[in-house]
Amino acid sequence: MDGCCTRPDVPFEGRPDDDARLAAYCKALGHPHRVHILRFLVAQQACFAGEIADQLPVAASTVSQHLAQLKEAGLIQGEVDGPRRCYCVAPDALVALRHLLGALLDAPAVPA
Repeated sequence: MDGCCTRPDVPFEGRPDDDARLAAYCKALGHPHRVHILRFLVAQQACFAGEIADQLPVAASTVSQHLAQLKEAGLIQGEVDGPRRCYCVAPDALVALRHLLGALLDAPAVPA
């Protein structure tokens, strides 16, 4: 090798559980509508009981699928009680996402 990708020995501190969790979060955020929904819920600063479908130019059934994926990843919490739905951000998940992304982005850079 010509040394373009070599760098001093830096210990790798990745943890498989953290990697799996970050991957699950990223997968859940892998669609712009889901990012929009999460941003919307963060801005509410409380549980939102209205129709989130009104916030996006897609069918309510599509929004329900996006909500299910965000909930499955643990990024949001929600309850359905008959016709009433209430969703909010899972604060611990946002803290974890920030920490996991920070650890990834703060890793030693490869010298140019």
